[in-house]
Amino acid sequence: MGLDRMRSKYVAGLVQIFAVQCLLVRAASQDFDFFYFVLQWPGSYCDTKQSCCYPLTGKPATDFGIHGLWPNYNDGSYPSNCDTSNPFDTSKVLDLISRMQTEWPSLSCPSSDNTKFWSHEWVKHGTCSESILNQYGYFKAALDLKNQIDILQILRNAGIEPNGETYSLGSIKNAIKGAIGYMPFVECNTDESGQNQLFQIYLCVNTTASGLIECPVFPSGKCGSQIEFPIF
Repeated sequence: MGLDRMRSKYVAGLVQIFAVQCLLVRAASQDFDFFYFVLQWPGSYCDTKQSCCYPLTGKPATDFGIHGLWPNYNDGSYPSNCDTSNPFDTSKVLDLISRMQTEWPSLSCPSSDNTKFWSHEWVKHGTCSESILNQYGYFKAALDLKNQIDILQILRNAGIEPNGETYSLGSIKNAIKGAIGYMPFVECNTDESGQNQLFQIYLCVNTTASGLIECPVFPSGKCGSQIEFPIF
C-alpha cells in the first residue's frame, strides 16, 4: 500500500511538472493575443499646451506617423518590459533607419534623433513579442503595415482633410472601416482651447503582425461627436 502511494505521488508530480512546462512554453512562444498598431497625427500632438519639438532631421511629413506596435490581451490588459536584457540596438536595424526617420518620428522635447523613442517602444512593447519578431522583424513589420495602410489618403478620399475643420467622429471611423474592412478606434486629445481633436488611430493586427483583424477589445477613452482635424 505504501508503494502504491509513492507511485501515485510520483505520477501526480510528473503531471504537475508537465503542466507547468506546457504553460512556460506557451508563454515563451506567444504571451499575447493581438497587436494594436497605433498611428499618430502630428498636428494634434503639437497643438496642445505642452507643444512639441521636431526631430533633428527636421519637420516630419504631413502624414500620420507610427506611434507603436503594441502586444495586447483580449481582456484589454497588456504585457510590458518583457526582456530588459535585450535593449534596443541601432546596429540591428541599420537598413531600416531611413524609413524609421520618416515614418516613426519623435515629437517630444527636447529635439532628438528619435533613438530614445524607438528604444522605449522596443523595450516596453517589442520585447513582449520577441519570440515571434526579433528587433529587425518588429520594426520592419510596423513600417510595412504603415506602407500598406494610408490613413491620410483614406480620410481625404472621404472629404476629411487636416484643415482645422471639425468632422463627425462617425464619418472618420466609417471612412476607415470602408477602406480597410475593420472598425478602428479613434483617440482624441484636446488643443489649448479644450477642443477635441483627432489624435491617434488604433488598428488591430494578428500576432505575426502580418494582417489586420477585427479588434477583440478597444482601449478606454472617448471623443466628442464632433472632432477637429488640425493643420500640420
